Amino acid sequence: MIPQEIIRAKRDGKVLAADDITAFVGGLVNGAVTEGQAAAFAMAVYFKGMTTDEAVALTVAMRDSGAVLHWDLPGPVLDKHSTGGVGDTVSLMLAPMVAACGGYVPMISGRGLGHTGGTYDKMESIPGYVAAPTMAKFRSVTAKVGCAIIGQTADLAPADKRLYGIRDVTATVESVPLITASILSKKLAAGLQGLAMDVKTGNGAFMPTLARSRELATSIAGVATGAGLPTVALITDMDRPLTSTAGNALEVAHAVDYLTGARREPRIHEVTLALCAEMLVLGKLTRTTKQARTMLQAALDSGAAAEKFQQMVSALGGPKKFIDDPWKHMERAAVRLSVFADTTGPVTRIDTRAVGMVVVALGGGRTRPQDPVDHAVGITDLAEVGDVVGGDRPLAVVHARTDIQAVQAAALLRAAYKVGGKPTVTTPAVLDRITA
Repeated sequence: MIPQEIIRAKRDGKVLAADDITAFVGGLVNGAVTEGQAAAFAMAVYFKGMTTDEAVALTVAMRDSGAVLHWDLPGPVLDKHSTGGVGDTVSLMLAPMVAACGGYVPMISGRGLGHTGGTYDKMESIPGYVAAPTMAKFRSVTAKVGCAIIGQTADLAPADKRLYGIRDVTATVESVPLITASILSKKLAAGLQGLAMDVKTGNGAFMPTLARSRELATSIAGVATGAGLPTVALITDMDRPLTSTAGNALEVAHAVDYLTGARREPRIHEVTLALCAEMLVLGKLTRTTKQARTMLQAALDSGAAAEKFQQMVSALGGPKKFIDDPWKHMERAAVRLSVFADTTGPVTRIDTRAVGMVVVALGGGRTRPQDPVDHAVGITDLAEVGDVVGGDRPLAVVHARTDIQAVQAAALLRAAYKVGGKPTVTTPAVLDRITA
């Protein structure tokens, strides 16, 4: 295998043979492919794309680059994946909710990518929580509790782990075949029996147009189902942050509020219920999504879902009474600055990607794969489209380490908001449903 010849062929728009794709993926793992070659390959695929057969070959090769799990559990093994958004804490609530309804959710999550937060980073905000346990521990917690949210380990799809970090810093995140292979290689390696995909669309999504989002959803549903994994994809709105909070520890606290009933914002509630309901139907735990929603709401109202989250946190090394008071355990940023708009009026548009980049600028995300993440920083109280800001109503509250960082973040945040003028037409939280 000569890596540069494979790169050259894809650069020139040729269809790669499955054997060449498999060899290149093997080189990602054994070191035969350099970081520069991996970046060049990703860029070639970004510009030239892949056929369905190529995407299947890439997905399977990445799946088979490590261990593939097999489960023997009394209920269905299910999972969900999101293409990434701002203020998207769905995974933290979804896993324990589905577990409380009889499903098993071995969720292998990613780190932050570009302007979006990563579930792995969020869980690492919890002191003591082991987000990268051994496979034996991962399996035992999933079996005992019903869910386990961890990060990608060296055992599962190691080729994707390497390529994932390179895509983040080489502007190749938005490639449909690379996203498809990255997501599904991990999900197939996890031994799932059903997958619900959350494909974001809008100015805060990697796929900003509805057409591109449908392209990705169709790709994922088709490749997954072709590989034996029944999958439903929902297209959800990311023209504004999904919640009023962005930042790792801040989002964990927000998720606890949701599970305990202290606060449930309507848009994230709708997206969470919709994805959970699809999972329960895929797992044959209910016949219809209507029945599933009733079961899920009961799991929330009874406290069963919140208890599952606590059990998972404790089983993976976190505090025993974490959900009683998350801020007793997690670190807070020292500086909090209310950010006010330059004018008074209704919020008519939010540049959601720019809001996500504010968190990155504060240190809550990465500009290089090796960068550490500051879990304490972020934004709360984000104004929603239609909210009237000014007077005593800020655009948001910035949580920063220093006064200088807070002021710089405030300027970026003001630029992300449009106040006054004709209101933007708001869209539903869930826009479409796609199957193979």
